[in-house]
Amino acid sequence: MNIIRYACIENVHEKREIILLKAFPCSWGRCSFCDYIHDNSADEHAMNATNSEVIAKVAGRYGVLQVINSGSCFEIPPKSLQTLKEAVDRLQIRKLYFEAWWGYRHRLDEMRKFFGVEIVFITGIETFDELFRNQVLKKGIAFDSVAEVSRYFQSVCLMVGIKGQTREMICNDIKILLDNFAYGTINLYVNNTTEVEADFELQQWFKSEYAWLKDHPGIDVLFENTDFGVGAPLD
Repeated sequence: MNIIRYACIENVHEKREIILLKAFPCSWGRCSFCDYIHDNSADEHAMNATNSEVIAKVAGRYGVLQVINSGSCFEIPPKSLQTLKEAVDRLQIRKLYFEAWWGYRHRLDEMRKFFGVEIVFITGIETFDELFRNQVLKKGIAFDSVAEVSRYFQSVCLMVGIKGQTREMICNDIKILLDNFAYGTINLYVNNTTEVEADFELQQWFKSEYAWLKDHPGIDVLFENTDFGVGAPLD
């Protein structure tokens, strides 16, 4: 599979470069809908070699960089993180976007201290409906309030158009996102190798009902999982 690991995102709320790095296995790794963990590895030497090549492509354009991997930023090998920091310093990148699973929420300041620049932390909530999030999607994320989530994360990812979801659930999720977070990514679910199935009728409704979101400040809507220009399409 030919995986694209560097791109420049321009048709979004904040123009930025984006890189997809290789990392150790996801510390959770039990989400029912996710097969991205197939990009994980235990070969630290090979991961660092790949990541070094990817990081070398970063040009410092726009001064903003998004770093993703098939898990959390804390699973990126230490040597790769050091290479990334050197690039951030050299290119005077002023802002980073990182992803982290909810279980890492108490460690986010470690990354802020290490890089010394503004970091927008993203977490994949997928939905604020607790039953669907944990019983169906198996996210392993429990919290007492939305305020608890926004205390740690400036951005959340939502998943739209999965069988079992309802219009009401999606409307509620989007309202919570817009009312409580400065940033957000809304992903239309794409069928993959897992047993979780897309609801295409629900997705068509969403595209019509929420077409205006593509122009909303701080919100990115991904109709395909490769819309950011990195990754690989699913056959």
